[in-house]
Amino acid sequence: MSVLAIGLNHRTAPLELLERLSAPHGNLPKTLGRLDELPNVDETVVLSTCNRLEVYAWAEKFHSAYEHIYDHLAEQASVAAVEMSNSVYSLYGTDAVSHLYAVVSGLDSVVLGEAEIQGQVKRAWQTAEAAGTAGGNLNPLFRQALGVGRRVRTETQVGREFTSVSEAAVALASDHLGGFAGRRIAVLGAGEMGGGMAKAIAPVRGAELVLASRSWQRAQELALMLGARAVHLDELAAELVGADVLFTSTAASSLVMDFDELDKVMAERGGRELLVVDIAVPRDVDPAAAALDGLRLCDMPDVRSFAAANGGHTEAETRRAWAIVHAEAERHGDQVAGRDMAPLISEFRRRICDISQAEFERFDGRLASLDVEQRRAVEALVHGIVNKVLHEPTVRLKDAAPDGGSEQLAGALRELFDI
Repeated sequence: MSVLAIGLNHRTAPLELLERLSAPHGNLPKTLGRLDELPNVDETVVLSTCNRLEVYAWAEKFHSAYEHIYDHLAEQASVAAVEMSNSVYSLYGTDAVSHLYAVVSGLDSVVLGEAEIQGQVKRAWQTAEAAGTAGGNLNPLFRQALGVGRRVRTETQVGREFTSVSEAAVALASDHLGGFAGRRIAVLGAGEMGGGMAKAIAPVRGAELVLASRSWQRAQELALMLGARAVHLDELAAELVGADVLFTSTAASSLVMDFDELDKVMAERGGRELLVVDIAVPRDVDPAAAALDGLRLCDMPDVRSFAAANGGHTEAETRRAWAIVHAEAERHGDQVAGRDMAPLISEFRRRICDISQAEFERFDGRLASLDVEQRRAVEALVHGIVNKVLHEPTVRLKDAAPDGGSEQLAGALRELFDI
């Protein structure tokens, strides 16, 4: 048994497919429960973000677990299984561990090294713990993964330019507009991503920041904290008539701003350009709005391209980060292999010690003439011989475990000693 990772992300799947597969946070406990009931699946964690959907499972049989999880994801999203075939990736064992470590380190993110993914992985794990689907195998794996993410960000320069997708989105807009001073900037969404964009803009002097959210209370709280102005969602269109840019990222499952609404906004702007940066998945803004005169619509692929071109990371730093990931994944594999062999080694030693003790008791009558010191000396001699006999097989089993060569030795040991 080992860890299986199966998923889709921004590199492998079109945005339209990711939108259909995105799992709202409130639905995760139910999803986890269903996955955990699948054949050959013992533990599960689901990581669902704007840019990826991944299932990490402790699997008894790779192929069976993979097929059941794959079919479940397709059914849940009402997507034909064949439609996902070119976008889904799967990894097993150390490869799956390396992938998780790379994800939490931001090495597989839209923005290389971004820090938001660390918190997203932690929340995914905590949700699985609360649902009872992460246990003795996935808990230590995810605990170590978070440590690897912290180590990569501490020991390398990866992630120093843009720490989040939100920052990259704001930088893209600032680059396009030539800065935010004297601009009216609207942000739709007061959650992690929307709030992140608002916080990145708030320190800019001379910028007017307007916040809207599906939750009026959250919009007010964020506006008060940042010195911005909050408006109701139904007031946003009127604000956009005089705005220079709209950033949007809500957790809505359908469009928040449709074509007709934006068409009316643009008609009132007198030909002035409106930049819209939509980093929500599913998208908040109707993609058809990109055809409106004067409206420039940027979405997640645009942010990804901008971040890649302006991230400022050196290949050397990226290689250092990957070296940490691979080394830590190998170390985890060694730990798991050693842990899996521990019960067999313990049972082997117990069996030999039982034989030794039984033989010692069989000869008890012949040793009756020995005094206490002599008897202790004989016992020490027997135990010493047993320990020396056990030492070499024990070392061989432990050494073979990390290299995956322990199964043959373990099988022979079980056969020879009926363990």
